[in-house]
Amino acid sequence: MKITGYRSLTTHHRWGRSVGDANGFIPDAVTEVPILVVETDEGLEGVGLGAHRDVDRVFAAVEGEDPRGVVALYDRMLRQVFKTGHQGATFGAVGALDMALWDLKAKLAGEPLWRLLGGRDRFVPGYASGLDAGLVDDELVEVYGSFAARGFTAAKVKGGLDPVSDLSRLQLVRDVLSRGNVSPALMLDANEVWQPKEAIRHVGMLEEHLDLTWVEEPVRRWDADGHRLVRQGIKAAVATGENLTGLEQYRPLLSAQGVDVVQAGSVWGITHFMRVAALAHAHDLPVSPVGYHTNPLAAASTALPNVIAIEVQNLDEPIGLSVDYTVADGGLILGDRPGSGLVVDESAIGGLDGVSWSTAHGPHVRSDRAGLRLTQPT
Repeated sequence: MKITGYRSLTTHHRWGRSVGDANGFIPDAVTEVPILVVETDEGLEGVGLGAHRDVDRVFAAVEGEDPRGVVALYDRMLRQVFKTGHQGATFGAVGALDMALWDLKAKLAGEPLWRLLGGRDRFVPGYASGLDAGLVDDELVEVYGSFAARGFTAAKVKGGLDPVSDLSRLQLVRDVLSRGNVSPALMLDANEVWQPKEAIRHVGMLEEHLDLTWVEEPVRRWDADGHRLVRQGIKAAVATGENLTGLEQYRPLLSAQGVDVVQAGSVWGITHFMRVAALAHAHDLPVSPVGYHTNPLAAASTALPNVIAIEVQNLDEPIGLSVDYTVADGGLILGDRPGSGLVVDESAIGGLDGVSWSTAHGPHVRSDRAGLRLTQPT
């Protein structure tokens, strides 16, 4: 079998609610979901997800190759862009291709990907994450109530702008999840909106009233020393890593002892996640994959010894996508469909109007006051 080409598609996710974080949010959000379909000379196809606009830069590394050599092909793709670098959109393209190749490898083996990767238990523990910065209280309770109904007893709330508001929202979510657990796990995600002292001050106010499991991305993703300061200054664990593209970007963070929970973004691919998990395991640290549509790292999570939980952002799927798992018991129960379990109905996504996650006031545009609020009253 040889890789012969690819198709780039786009579908939409209709969230049915506002989604965003401290940097901004999109009311009544409809967001694009990029799909990459890898074609072979035998007609079998593999599916990957995530932004991949630089795919032409890396596809030459896999064209004509046998997709079963996916790990070696991952490194071949990185070598393909050696001089110009693999960060950003290029790493996203590598990740989407990597997902598609793993899908093909498992389909050729006639096994679900979680089994092919060495998983024993098809259940992946999760935590609820509503991308909830734009929700009013009633909406917040409704969203996390739907997760609680599926057995979730842990949740991550967006915040970082106002400790009074953050405390109120965290307490609301705690009360909702307490229906299934008297001591639910609560996390706060600041999405890099603080500088170190601001983070310590803000979290300190919250910790006077409640127990936080972790605080996520408190400072800029590359600020290893800042992460260490925050970690030393608060009781909660520090989680970070979802926006790091390559193991070399984790090294300063780990050397500085600036992280307690190592994260990896789902859009960067399966091979990257497994390598990040191995690196974290070598430092006796847990790893947690950050969510994306259809939770594409769930299969790999079953085979790794240090996965603490996967982020689950929604209870339905984008238009034209189906995936072979059930959301129940506070996590994901993976099925037996060969491959990653992801199926694309191309007829269902044809003719969809264009939308964009990166609107001027959306979460993918950094707030102009991020990291500059230390002197503002709270």
